[in-house]
Amino acid sequence: MENLKKYLTEKVLLYDRDVLSAETLRVLQTITREKTEAPVVYVSSGTAGIIAGSNKTAAAVKSYLETVSRDARVVRVGCAGPLNFEPFICVQLPGKNRLFFRNITEEKVDTILDGVFHDDLPAEELVGQQGKRDYGMWPGVPFMEEIPYFALQKRNVLGNCGCYDPESAEEYIARGGYRTFVKTIRYYTHEEVCSIIEKSGLRGRSGGGFNTGTKWKSALASGSQTRYLICNAKESDPGSFADRTILESDPHRLIEGIAIASYAIGATTAIVYLRSGSAIAAERITKAIQNARDYGIIGHNIFSSGFNLDIIVRTEPGAFVCGEETALIASLEGKRGMPRLKPPYPTVSGLMGKPTVINNVETLMNVPLIMENGPDWFRAMGTEGSKGTKVFALSGRGRYQGVVEVEMGTTLRTVVDLLAGGIRDGKNFKAVILGGASGFFLDEKLLDTRIDFDEMSSLGIGMGAGGLVIIDEATCIVDTVKYYMDFIHNESCGKCIPCREGTSRMLEILENVIRKPRSEDSLTTLERFKGVMQLQTIAAVMKEASLCGLGQTAPNPFISALNTFRDEFEEHIFDRKCRANLCRGLRTFSIDVDKCTGCTVCAVRCPENAIYGTRLQPYFIVEEKCSGCGICYEVCKFSAVIIK
Repeated sequence: MENLKKYLTEKVLLYDRDVLSAETLRVLQTITREKTEAPVVYVSSGTAGIIAGSNKTAAAVKSYLETVSRDARVVRVGCAGPLNFEPFICVQLPGKNRLFFRNITEEKVDTILDGVFHDDLPAEELVGQQGKRDYGMWPGVPFMEEIPYFALQKRNVLGNCGCYDPESAEEYIARGGYRTFVKTIRYYTHEEVCSIIEKSGLRGRSGGGFNTGTKWKSALASGSQTRYLICNAKESDPGSFADRTILESDPHRLIEGIAIASYAIGATTAIVYLRSGSAIAAERITKAIQNARDYGIIGHNIFSSGFNLDIIVRTEPGAFVCGEETALIASLEGKRGMPRLKPPYPTVSGLMGKPTVINNVETLMNVPLIMENGPDWFRAMGTEGSKGTKVFALSGRGRYQGVVEVEMGTTLRTVVDLLAGGIRDGKNFKAVILGGASGFFLDEKLLDTRIDFDEMSSLGIGMGAGGLVIIDEATCIVDTVKYYMDFIHNESCGKCIPCREGTSRMLEILENVIRKPRSEDSLTTLERFKGVMQLQTIAAVMKEASLCGLGQTAPNPFISALNTFRDEFEEHIFDRKCRANLCRGLRTFSIDVDKCTGCTVCAVRCPENAIYGTRLQPYFIVEEKCSGCGICYEVCKFSAVIIK
């Protein structure tokens, strides 16, 4: 290993010419397994894959190879993107293209590998092949880039995800990693790096989309001798998991982006601020940092450049508000995670009062690519005001869920209809929720909106961290808004009155809307309607007076949902009806006496003791005692329970 490390350092990282020698290229092809003399089986090992059973799949692969005495390797890789395919495996035979198979649980391993080794490919689990088109092809098998899920993507940030062992620095270097950083610190000044990033048009991939290079220049121009760089990997929005996937699948490129950004602003300390509960991501980024330290990528006087850098990992305390940059800084200083007024901005006075640049994971992942390919390469992608690509985490009721990357300017309709494959189970599309807990409900009319910072901003829409939740006609908008408001209310730090009291009052009004009133007089209905109208006033005050972005954007789900789906709110208020039959407080259950056999199952399971009757005779439900939980409906084997 020491000899390999020395070889990669001298022949790759510190190699002055752009084109490597033929001997070095052969060595790198061996490390990356581009050319292999023995079979290789790649098994996904991201969080989604492990949940789906990839650990058992990997164990079953090793057991099979031992049983048949095959000289083969098993490599654990990150997530390739489509969560529906987990556990996702890839099989590479010498001289042949790689084959990808979906949903390979442990009991399918023997059949899949037998089929590959005996040239009898199982069609049901086969997804596609990857490799060359002139030799080594598998006849009749589509290439991965031809499959709609991948064909419509432009995978720059996600280019390495699912392709290599994320715990191997050698493999990352063999794939061209860290060379850009070494060239940057040897041949560019701090100002030149900032100018290149500014010229590229890279904008922050979370929040307001501020120009990254301009932010860096602001920190660099400060008179302080101490500066900090923070990688915000908090990503705490419900429905967002893109940063976690990147950390688990390609931690070394993130480290390279952090290192280049730190050099650009003159920071000698960088911090990766992780979300709590991200055990796998924390383990891999920590190991990757140590590997980078072993190779001299970080440390003192890196490759005799005079640049020093240390990267440390910190885990947030479990508070949503710590995703806000000033609250994040407060938590790193050992204080309670609460936001402060701006200005001064962190680039002027941040961590420990020193200039601090905070970028999110996706932003930093773009930096090595821009420095390698040049700013014009990046500017060639996207729209006039939004360059490059955008990563989204697809979840909800689409046919496919996972992490995707599309070029800026792509419409939301393309993402929903083609990448997500439309709505599953034959349901109709209803809306997408973009931007997480502080996001927006966008209906069919807004699906042709382009993914563009300025275009979306003109419509009052923000992309947030890139969480995109697809909902169908079976979803209750009011209940969904209430869920997000409950989340925001629980996560409010309570420092400022507009947010603390506003979220509490908004949640109270929404809870009142989704349950039946105690009386049915017109005054009660008027009070409920006035409550919803008050929500708009409360939302306006919160937007104007809240201290941080959490309070200012907390009303977004309600405002966008009310503007788009006002009829559903009115149904809940005036008709006491939830068209999706999901609001328990508005559901009325009854028993069809012609179908009821008197089996007593519903009565026994009812938590409110609201079901009465005589055994073997029809039962009935006392509406006043019924809480609308729906257990009776679920346990009835004779379809005798009816929801009204």
